[in-house]
Amino acid sequence: MLIPPFDEQSATEKVRMAEDAWNSREPRRVSQVYSPETRWRNRSECLQGREAAVAFLTRKWAKELDYRLIKELWAWQNDRLAVRFAYEWHDDSGNWFRSYGNENWRFGADGLMTERFACINDLPIAASERLFHWPLGRRPDDHPGLSELGL
Repeated sequence: MLIPPFDEQSATEKVRMAEDAWNSREPRRVSQVYSPETRWRNRSECLQGREAAVAFLTRKWAKELDYRLIKELWAWQNDRLAVRFAYEWHDDSGNWFRSYGNENWRFGADGLMTERFACINDLPIAASERLFHWPLGRRPDDHPGLSELGL
């Protein structure tokens, strides 16, 4: 596990590890990188604790189908990372969206995330406007990131 203080390399690795976990769409797997008492704000929802994160992610991925995410490191200092991201998904009616956002993360000395604050906006897109084309799961290493896609 990568622990603070972060340098550019370890911060970039931490972000990619988070992206990979979220792209698994497995709430229990994702929750293991958060402290048991983690605090989150996601859009307008505030929650506390690893089990609350699991419940949140279970609800999220029941609604956001065929979810594919790309994260990119924005900045880092000691035990904090700033991340920008975009993900594509569709609802149960087949309407596609690209969701853009920023996250601020704080880590404990053990490398577990203690705080996650996310601001997210959803943009309706046509299926033909999708940019994230890979099989569900981990983004392939050769798939462009946010900057390469002009996002």
